[in-house]
Amino acid sequence: MSIAVEPADGGAVAVRARALGKRYRAKWALRECTFELPAGRVAALVGANGAGKTTLMTVLAGLLDADEGSAGAAGRVAFVSQEKPVYRNFSAADMVRLGARLNVVWDEARARRWLARFEIPLDRACGKLSGGQQAQVAFALAIGSRPDVLMLDEPLANLDPLARREVTAELLAEVEETGMTVLLSTHVVAELSGVADYLLLLAHGRLLAGGDLDELLGRHVSYTGPRSDVPPALGGIVEARHTGNQSTFLVELPEGQPRPVVAGPWVERPPTLEDYVLAQLEATRKGARA
Repeated sequence: MSIAVEPADGGAVAVRARALGKRYRAKWALRECTFELPAGRVAALVGANGAGKTTLMTVLAGLLDADEGSAGAAGRVAFVSQEKPVYRNFSAADMVRLGARLNVVWDEARARRWLARFEIPLDRACGKLSGGQQAQVAFALAIGSRPDVLMLDEPLANLDPLARREVTAELLAEVEETGMTVLLSTHVVAELSGVADYLLLLAHGRLLAGGDLDELLGRHVSYTGPRSDVPPALGGIVEARHTGNQSTFLVELPEGQPRPVVAGPWVERPPTLEDYVLAQLEATRKGARA
């Protein structure tokens, strides 16, 4: 699917969904999902297992039809699924040649550079490569297609910790060099540190939150202090945790009002992305959010 759209602020939109819904028989995997992802961002699609992340990406990539609403991505799209599909009897070099034949736009040097960066043997059958090496072949093909939008479903799942760090660094370098938009799904929030600058948070097939990460986190504050039923400043309570004589609150600050000044015994700190995501998901589990 291809769209050429402008968001309200006049910037380019890379991916858009409007009231998107997808069901499998009687069960809705996605419902009323609406968002705009600005071009050139690295967006994290976050949610627990079964939240609808894979379904959303598959619909956005044009591989599944929506049952409600609409969705699309602007320009060329590359999608790497969780399975990191490669032909087992093809070598990595064969896969590169296949990529050249299947893609109207193809940058073989870029694909081969990715394989060389991660020391993938070109002459070995993909079926004899490790799961992590097969993933690198799939990434190389996606990068070689020069996509405007690159979608990666659980991209780091098959990689060891060092490879995860190296892959994320290479992806960020590709974004900086080409200006492409990246949408990557994960249920491991720790993987996002220093990678994503945009968040799409799913729970039970619905979008809980979406937007620029700095703006989202900047509207919240965490307070820790003596046991209390209320936080030390006004705001919407996203999460309240109590242990012994201590309470911790994650609070959404009132829009348009000065940031409150809180004195001891309360300690104020900016929330981490993990704080924010886990609090939102916990609220849905407890029924506080629909």
